[in-house]
Amino acid sequence: MVDAHETHVIVGAGLAGAKAAETLRAEGFTGRVILVGEERENPYERPPLSKNYLAGSTARTDLFVHDSPWYAAHEIELRLGSPVTRLDRSLREVHLGDGTVLRYDRLLLTTGSAPRPLDVPGIGLGGVHYLRRLSDSERLRATLQTLGRENGRLLLVGAGWIGLEVAAAARHYGAEVTVVEPQPTPLFGALGPELGEFFARLHQDRGVDFRFGTSVTAIEGEDGMVLAAHTDDGEEHPAHAVLVGIGAAPQTALAEAAGIAVASQEEGAGIAVDASLRTSDPAVFAAGDVASATHPLFGRRLRVEHWANALNGGPAAARAMLGQEVVYDRVPYFFSDQYDLGMEYSGFAAPGSYDHVVVRGDAGKREFIAFWQGPDNRVLAGMNVNVWDVAGSIQQLIRSARPVDPDRLADPGIPLADL
Repeated sequence: MVDAHETHVIVGAGLAGAKAAETLRAEGFTGRVILVGEERENPYERPPLSKNYLAGSTARTDLFVHDSPWYAAHEIELRLGSPVTRLDRSLREVHLGDGTVLRYDRLLLTTGSAPRPLDVPGIGLGGVHYLRRLSDSERLRATLQTLGRENGRLLLVGAGWIGLEVAAAARHYGAEVTVVEPQPTPLFGALGPELGEFFARLHQDRGVDFRFGTSVTAIEGEDGMVLAAHTDDGEEHPAHAVLVGIGAAPQTALAEAAGIAVASQEEGAGIAVDASLRTSDPAVFAAGDVASATHPLFGRRLRVEHWANALNGGPAAARAMLGQEVVYDRVPYFFSDQYDLGMEYSGFAAPGSYDHVVVRGDAGKREFIAFWQGPDNRVLAGMNVNVWDVAGSIQQLIRSARPVDPDRLADPGIPLADL
């Protein structure tokens, strides 16, 4: 059993950090557990911020991982509103902004990611939004409600998952929506052109105006508020608010300053960890958005920014902190809700890594499964759209690494389990 006098510190009070703290107690750790967060909110889940909470169908209280009494009942010390300024690995110390110094025996970094900034004139105007925190979602929701009442227009910079989910919420409130995207389709880097075109049609059918192959060069405003955005094709797009959704960057600054190894850009640029989520320092672990983990199934480092990785990675890191044998090999998974469409994606198919896409079902009716296959017909990833209870079977196909005949894969009459 781990020494009851040991202290385990978790820096980053999001889903990964909260689930790690929960797991430390569930696994019998009786030492001190300190969960440090920069935000003043209790740990909460982020997917609803661009989905049902933004659309007004989920209560605020439903976002939180645990209620406040739970932490005290499990003797987990919450230090919220406490930014960490420095890690001292030689002394095993975490330095907080208020001068507090916390000593640790094991340290877990779950510092997450932050929205990539857009650097153009006018970016500081009051009507420009980013979406990462609960307060961001609440501010954006109030804006969308106002735009809907006043026939206002939202301009979205970026057609990734955040951009598309916010577009759906904006249309729900009745706002007009323009999306500026430099790639030829939405989700081009995540899904490729085949499925990107599918999502373009989904939103165009709901009145969203896409401007592909263009980039925002400036935001124009008056009295601190947005009036329009300018793009590099010379166009001016009227807008009353702007949301920037051009990706997220892992928050590795603390680790880098402390001399902890960080992965390359090709490997996700997060904190480099092995399959047990241990960093280059044996006493320091990392999980969630910030971790670029060696993935046994794919034979490379992956940095996964989605909810399931935080949900499962935090507990895996906690068990490794306790000295258990851990191999974190979960198949990457995420989900999205847009209008009446729900989808789940499992696996990893980077641009250039797959040979073709196979569709099983009717894409026209928006009920299908798409599979990304490599040159050897191995299934690298699968996405089920308005088809349910198949994610487990898709993940089994990915794990098997067996070639699958594309014609059989496309045939709805052949159960996935038979492939």
